[in-house]
Amino acid sequence: MKIVEFISYLQNLGIKLWIEQEQLGCDAPKGVITPELKQNLIARKKEIIEFLRQGYNTQEQFIKQVSRDGKLPLSFAQERLWFLNQLFPNNPAYNLPIVLTIDGTLNVVALEQSLNAIIQRHETLRTTFSDIDGKPVQIVAPVTDLTLPVVDLQNNNSPQEQSEKVQQLVRQEAMTLFDLANGPMLRVTLLRLDPERYVLLMTMHHIMCDLWSLGILVKELSSCYAAFSQGKTSILPELPIQYADFAYWQRECFAGEVLEKQLNYWKKQLAGVSPVLKLPTDYPHPAQPTFKSGSKSFQIELDLTRKLRKLSQESESTLFMTLLSAFFVLLSRYSNQLDLVVGSPIANRNRGEIESLIGMFVNTLVLRADLSDNPTFQELLNQVRETTLEAYAHQDFPFEKLVEQLKIERNLSHNPLVQVAIALQNTKMEPWNLPGLRVSQTLDSNFTRFDLEVQLMEVSSGLEVSCNYNTDIFEPNTIDRMMKHFQVLLEAVVTHPEQRVLQLPLMTEVELEQILVEWNDTTTDYPKDKCIHQLFEEQVEKTPDAVAVVFEGEQLTYQQLNCQANQLAHYLQSLGVRPEVLVGICVERSVEMVIGLLAILKAGGAYVPLDPNYPTSRLNYMVEDAQLSILLTQQKWQHHLPQIAAQVICLDADIPNTVTSENLKVSITSEHQAYMMYTSGSTGLPKGVNIRHQGVVRLVKNTNYINLTEKDIFLQLAPISFDAATFEIWGSLLNGGTLVVMPPHQPSLTEIGVAITKNQVTTLWLSAGLFQLMVEEQLENLKSLKQLLAGGEILSVTHVQKVVEKLRGCQVINGYGPTENTTFTCCFPVKADNNLEKSVPIGKPISNTQVYILDSHLQPVPIGVVGELHI
Repeated sequence: MKIVEFISYLQNLGIKLWIEQEQLGCDAPKGVITPELKQNLIARKKEIIEFLRQGYNTQEQFIKQVSRDGKLPLSFAQERLWFLNQLFPNNPAYNLPIVLTIDGTLNVVALEQSLNAIIQRHETLRTTFSDIDGKPVQIVAPVTDLTLPVVDLQNNNSPQEQSEKVQQLVRQEAMTLFDLANGPMLRVTLLRLDPERYVLLMTMHHIMCDLWSLGILVKELSSCYAAFSQGKTSILPELPIQYADFAYWQRECFAGEVLEKQLNYWKKQLAGVSPVLKLPTDYPHPAQPTFKSGSKSFQIELDLTRKLRKLSQESESTLFMTLLSAFFVLLSRYSNQLDLVVGSPIANRNRGEIESLIGMFVNTLVLRADLSDNPTFQELLNQVRETTLEAYAHQDFPFEKLVEQLKIERNLSHNPLVQVAIALQNTKMEPWNLPGLRVSQTLDSNFTRFDLEVQLMEVSSGLEVSCNYNTDIFEPNTIDRMMKHFQVLLEAVVTHPEQRVLQLPLMTEVELEQILVEWNDTTTDYPKDKCIHQLFEEQVEKTPDAVAVVFEGEQLTYQQLNCQANQLAHYLQSLGVRPEVLVGICVERSVEMVIGLLAILKAGGAYVPLDPNYPTSRLNYMVEDAQLSILLTQQKWQHHLPQIAAQVICLDADIPNTVTSENLKVSITSEHQAYMMYTSGSTGLPKGVNIRHQGVVRLVKNTNYINLTEKDIFLQLAPISFDAATFEIWGSLLNGGTLVVMPPHQPSLTEIGVAITKNQVTTLWLSAGLFQLMVEEQLENLKSLKQLLAGGEILSVTHVQKVVEKLRGCQVINGYGPTENTTFTCCFPVKADNNLEKSVPIGKPISNTQVYILDSHLQPVPIGVVGELHI
C-alpha cells in the first residue's frame, strides 16, 4: 500500500496525524484503531513522519471566506439535490426527520435559546436556494430568532389516543415538503405530553446537512442547552468558514488542473463499466420513482465477525474491504454481471476547516470489481483492497461532477451509475447529553435514495446490519433471502478464502433442500414400463365400442381403430419394420394419419412425422438424414415427395385387406424409441429429436397438470410434425377419450370455433398466437371447453385474464417445454386470484419431471435470480 493511499485511508477513518517534537501525533475516534491498524502505524511510523515532513498536505489551498454580496454557487452535491427537487417537487424523500423523546423537567426556554444559537452559528440553517437566470444560487438570510412552537397534548385523551396523535404529527412533519426558495431549512416543533415528557420534532432537508452534521447538531445543541439551562453563555469555538465558502472553493478547485488530475483517474478506473446494476426485481422500476423504502435489520454474530476481522488482518485489508468483497460476490451472483460497481458514502471531511460545519459534504465513492476471471475470494479481496485505497486517495472528486464528466445517460427510473450502496461505521453517533433529561432518538425516514443500501455498524456483539430497499421494486421476502445469502457467503469466505467466487455457496441447506428436492418431488405412479401401443390396446379392452376418432363425418371405435392399425402393422413387419426402425409418415390430418402412427408403434418401429406442406428440399433432407427405408403417405402427396430410395406406401391405397387384425407381439420396452421429430436446429438445418415411449406415457398418464378421462373430447389441430400433436393424439387415445381430427386444410378461426362447439370439445391446445386470436374473435365458441392449454410463446396476460373471467368452467393452462422433453416440462394452471401483472408463469414441473435453474457454473440459483433452465 502506497504511503499516500495509507494516509488517505487513515483520514477517511477520521484519524488525524501530525508531527510534534519529532514524534508522530495521532488522534482517532474511539474504537477505530484496531490492533492490526495500530501495528501498521507503528511499522510505518518513520515513513509517515518523513512524508509529513516533505510537506504533504491534502489541503492544497486553504478555504477562504468569500463575500456574501455576490451570487453564491451551490456545491456539486447541493446542485444535484436542488435539481432533483425541481424534478420531483412533491416528493419528501430528501427530508431528514429527527424525533427526540425527552423525559424529565425540560427547560423550554433554554432549548429555544440553544436552537437559536445553532441557527446563528451555521449559515446553512438559514440558507435558501433561488433560481437566477436558470442557475441555482445560495442566499444566506440574516440572523432572526426562531420561536419554538409548543403543541400541548396534555388534555384528557387516553394514553392510546395521545400516542396516536403523536404518531400522526410525526408522520405529518416528516412528509411536509420544504420550500427551498423561501425556507425555512430547519423545522422544529415541541410536543408536550405531560410535565415530565416531551417529543421534539426536528426536520432538515438533505441539501443542507448529512449524517455527520447530525452528530455536530447533537454535540452543539447538548453543549448549548447545558450552558443556557444553568443561566450561562454558550462558548462554542468560532467557525473559521461557512458552508457557502466551501461550495465556492469546491467550484474553483475542481475547475482546472486538480479537476483534470482526479478526473483522469476516475475515467480510467470506470472505463467501460455498465452504468446499471441489473439486480432481479419483483417489480419493474417505475418511470418516476417514489423513493419509498422498507428496512430489514439483522446481526452478524461475534464469532463470524472475529473470523472476518482475522481474514482482513491476514490479507492486509480492513473489515470493510472484506465485507465489500463478499457483497460484490453477492451482487454478481444475483445480477449475472461480472464487472460491476457499488457506491460507498464517505464523510469527505478531510479538511480541518469543515469538520465542525453543518452541511452537505458526504460524497459517494464509486467502487468497481471485476470477477470475469472467476478469481478466488482471496484474489478478489486483494483487488478490492487496491481499488478502495486508490478511491480513498481520489475521494475529493464530487460524485455529481463524475456523472457529468462521464456523460452517464440519465434515466429518471434509477440513479446514475450507482444504484446499490454499502457502508461500515466504526462508531455510533454521539449520544444526546442534556443535563437532567433522558433522551432517546429516532431517525425514521421511510425513503431511500438507492435500490438497495446496506449499512453495517461494529458493535461489541458483532455487526449490526441494516438494509434499506426500494419498495417500488422489491418485496420484503426478496431482501430477507438476499441478506441470508450474504451471511452464507460470509461464512463461506472465512472458511475457504481460496475458493473461486462463482463457486462459493450462496443458499442455506434448507433452501437447497427446497429447490433441489421438495419442488422436484413430482413422482407419481404411472405405467412407466409400458409402451404407447400397449396402453392403447388396454384401453381397447376396456372400451372397445367407444368412439376413438372422428373425421369429417367418419368415425372409428377403439376396436375398429385397433384392427385397422394391426393390419397395417403386420404389413409393415413383413417389410422389415422392427424395434426402433425409423418409418417416415408424410400425411395430412386424417384417419389414416392416426392409423399410420399406431401401426408403426405396434410393429415396433419409431415414426418420423413429416409435414407434406414442407418444401421438397426440406423433406429430402429429413428423409436422408433419418435414413428412412419406408415412408407412409397419401396418394395426393406421392408426387410431391422427393426422389428417394425409400419404399413409399400410400395409406389410402396400398394396404392389403387380407392381413390379420390381431394384436402383434413385439419384444419392445418403454425405453425404446417411439418417434423422432425434427425441430429447427441452431445451425439452420433441421435437427432430429428422439423420444422414448416412456416420455409420452409420462406426459399423458396419471399426471398433475391436467385431468384426462374417457369423457374428454380432444380437437386434433396441430400439424403432425409439431409436438403438440403428441399431446392431442395420445392424451386422448391412451385415456379413452374421443379425438376429433380437423380437416386437412388451414382452417379459419370460425371453422375452428364451429368444430369446437359442434363436437362439444372439452380439451384443446392452442399456440400462443392462435390462443390470442380465438379469445378475441371466437370466445363464445370456447364455452364447451373444460381445459384450455396454450404455449409455444409468451402468453398475453390480458387474454388469459379474459378467459378466466368469461369462461368460469374452463381451466387455462400455460404449457412450456422443449420438444426434447416431450411437449410439456412445466405447466401453470391459471386461477382467478393469480396476480398476473407482468406475465403468465410457466409454472412447476409436471409429474415425473425435474427442473433446475442453474448458473453458468451449473450451480442452483436462488429464488428470483436469473439462470438457465435444466431439465
